[in-house]
Amino acid sequence: MITEDSKVGVIVAISDLNIKVLLDSSDIKVKDILYADINGEERTFEVVEIKEMIATTIPFESVIGLKKGIPLYKKQNGLEIQYSDEILGRVFNSYGKVINNVPIQNEVKRNVYDRKVSLEEINIDDNILWTGIKVIDFFAPIQKGFKLGLLGGAGVGKTVIIKELINNIYKNFASNAVFIGVGERSREGKELIDDMQESNLLDKTSLIFGQMGDNPISRSKAIYSGLTLAEYLRDEKKQDVLLFIDNMYRFVQAKSEISTELKQMPVENGYPTTMISDVSEVEERINSVAQGSITSFQAIYIPADDLTDEAVLAISSHLDGKIILDRKTAEKGIYPAVSVFGTTSKLIDPEKIGERHYDLVQRALKYFSRYEELEEIIAVLGIEELSDEDKNIFYRTRKLRNYFTQPMFVAENFTGKQGKIVGIEDILQDVEGILDGKYDDLDENKLLYIGKINE
Repeated sequence: MITEDSKVGVIVAISDLNIKVLLDSSDIKVKDILYADINGEERTFEVVEIKEMIATTIPFESVIGLKKGIPLYKKQNGLEIQYSDEILGRVFNSYGKVINNVPIQNEVKRNVYDRKVSLEEINIDDNILWTGIKVIDFFAPIQKGFKLGLLGGAGVGKTVIIKELINNIYKNFASNAVFIGVGERSREGKELIDDMQESNLLDKTSLIFGQMGDNPISRSKAIYSGLTLAEYLRDEKKQDVLLFIDNMYRFVQAKSEISTELKQMPVENGYPTTMISDVSEVEERINSVAQGSITSFQAIYIPADDLTDEAVLAISSHLDGKIILDRKTAEKGIYPAVSVFGTTSKLIDPEKIGERHYDLVQRALKYFSRYEELEEIIAVLGIEELSDEDKNIFYRTRKLRNYFTQPMFVAENFTGKQGKIVGIEDILQDVEGILDGKYDDLDENKLLYIGKINE
């Protein structure tokens, strides 16, 4: 309902994602939130552009019922979301409204655009965060405050890995987490909420969704609202927060749809000219500070499996590590379907992870690289033409590939195999044993979907 807020303008033109407003006030600026009263129902709009006294706004909900001449009022505090301990155990929509029937008793809100991390605050020297997932901890170890990308096309297992990370890191660190669903399927969101409830993790988590069926405004705002929740846990609770974004590409896609509706000139592939700054605005809020950290895991859809797509490159430029999920690997029944060649981390440095770990990564990559060459040779000449050394490389690499599969806790109902968490020392010992020939007599299929070898 209308409060004592004063009128700031009237609607003069209406389309699905574009409401023109003739302003009465010169105090209105971009990102201000305006609203109208339609038969006692509040309709909300965000200002995205102002030319002279005409403001272009984008509606948060349906435009049905709007008409020219309707007066608009300004929300004094802009777009807000809860900023207290009561964010935990709750599921929000993009605009900060609780949608899982767990009411907030004491409203303490904050504007979703308020926080920006200054250069002086950023802390880049922090501890390694071991996930218990073999292929990630070995090839792409993570540090607190890292931004890790999970890149892959449709159906290669990005969301499964995110769920497994939530499960494993809670077991290891008991940290609170924020999950932001951007433009993904509503069914998957409901499954995630149910999974968290069954695992007794929902009360330690805050979830926010701008679903695939929502309009692009909702999908684009989910990121900012979710970041504000994570910043509360980091800045006020002084925690090392886990932030999961599924899917970061959908944020860029939503911005593109808005840009198209506003008839703004796109760059190549239809992306908006503001894409790089839009992505930077989000990524620069994800950082470690002295009192806490936000470590983010960002699923990134790869359109047409093209890693050189402009949006993918814009997001990837901010990442500290990447896990590439590969369709060819998935087709072989290898899960997690990780491509070891594209998977990287800034921690792969002998001064950060130690000489032993670094050397084993380099040895493993050489084996995988030679294995690909040998596959082509075998296809033409047969395996008998290989030297003994090449035969060893071929069979040991197959064992190594199978070893990096892992039974997932979140997939137990589908696989019938109990999930496993494997420590980094066990991983290094097992990989070293395989490369040194300790397990040459072991059938490679024995290494599929196990934890550590000596189990």
